[in-house]
Amino acid sequence: MRPTREQDELRASVRSVLARHEGGAAWEPLTRQIGVAAPSVPMAYGGLGCGLPDVGVVAEELGRALSSVPYLGSAVLPVTALLASGDWDACARLLPGLAEGTRTGALAWAEDGGWDAGAITTRAEPRRPAADEDVLSGRKEFVLAGPGRPDVCLVFARDDRGRLGLYELKHREGTFTPVPTLDRTRPLARLVLDRAPARLLAADGEGVLARVRDVAATVLAAEQVGGAERALEDTGRYVGGRVQFGRPVGSFQAVKHRLADLYTAVESARSLALAAAHADAEPLAAAAAAVCSETYETVAGEMIQLHGGIGVTWEHPAHEHLKRAHGSARLLGPPAAHRSRIATALGLAVDAG
Repeated sequence: MRPTREQDELRASVRSVLARHEGGAAWEPLTRQIGVAAPSVPMAYGGLGCGLPDVGVVAEELGRALSSVPYLGSAVLPVTALLASGDWDACARLLPGLAEGTRTGALAWAEDGGWDAGAITTRAEPRRPAADEDVLSGRKEFVLAGPGRPDVCLVFARDDRGRLGLYELKHREGTFTPVPTLDRTRPLARLVLDRAPARLLAADGEGVLARVRDVAATVLAAEQVGGAERALEDTGRYVGGRVQFGRPVGSFQAVKHRLADLYTAVESARSLALAAAHADAEPLAAAAAAVCSETYETVAGEMIQLHGGIGVTWEHPAHEHLKRAHGSARLLGPPAAHRSRIATALGLAVDAG
């Protein structure tokens, strides 16, 4: 699966912008000059109508740069949820602004119990029996929202019969509070809802959540591959220039073997991430989530070791990659949870212990 010419050009453009703009400052040029918020939005709603492989190209470059722009949180999660909801009026109203990058979005999904649908306890109650409006109460954790409050916020909640639905918060309701994180390049927030007015977008929340989780896992896997690749490149460059006992450290056979193993792991993870993007199916998405998470953690850990004392300096890129790798590996649930999803999808027994 070789990249197309358009994908190569997209990759080069994103990398060029990220080289000129650091942190959140890159979001405006990325959206206005390249349109990175638009690939997953259909052309009917002002987007580019691209597939997951193109979305993954952008994610991979953002992962290489340890970028803090709200790509996954705004351009992927809420867009996927809106499209999966089947509420075309809401899509026509919300997607154009998200595709342009003039509005940011967020999807409030996880709670204290984790990322599975069974952990969602946020309640939706009718404000008035005849009104087309509900009120939500609960607390959401690990919301990918930042910097600032998102313009569009979608929430998974359960009605009085326990059915999971997707809701759109009205009137910028709810209290968003930034939370301290290990990975400072990935802002997360807590959302507290106290009878916040909301509109039901999809009654089949289970189906919407399953779709969102597969897409999110696939895009995050591409981001992790980008981070692992950059970490490996930087490590190879360092050991090639670090001289010990009169010769570069990278010339020692033991170091060569470690780098070769890491290279093999990264390329294997890349192949799986690409396969998941092209197949767009649950088993491969879950497999990519598990393997790419573990690969990035392994490469980041080896980067620390092969950089020696420099690698434990808090501000050094090696430490930044280590924190991003560990944070990303648990962002949608740990690798073991993804492997359980694979077993369930294949009809295999899952050990509850």
